Amino acid sequence: MQTLLRPLTAAAYDQAIALWQACEGIGLSDADSRCGITKYLERNPGCSFGAWDGERLVGTILGGHDGRRGYIHHLAVHPDYRKRGIGRRLAEATLSALKAEGINKCHLFIFNDNAEGIGFWESLGWTLRKDISVISLVLEKGTC
Repeated sequence: MQTLLRPLTAAAYDQAIALWQACEGIGLSDADSRCGITKYLERNPGCSFGAWDGERLVGTILGGHDGRRGYIHHLAVHPDYRKRGIGRRLAEATLSALKAEGINKCHLFIFNDNAEGIGFWESLGWTLRKDISVISLVLEKGTC
């Protein structure tokens, strides 16, 4: 059966968090609470997608933008469903949605030791940048 892509909604949160916990290379934090993901999806409607095998969520991608640049988080495909083009389809869906919003450049965060993930994105034409770093500050823990 072909997996179907549908916009990701907060109703899929329990399946999404279980999927992310089952996938290596996905970093989870307080921002990934039910409240945090709900706010993200509401702020960026139509930019995040799920891949479904019947009623089972087998892939996700969170996409959004700040009006200037797009961002991708949590592209995950269940290990039993990899190498079927699901990740590529999810990425294409989010990038198309971002383009429709007038976004012409997209970034994503990836752990430096996630060789499989880096290889995946490079196979899609993305460039690993080594000229910038991420600097973070927690403003308030668990604000949702």
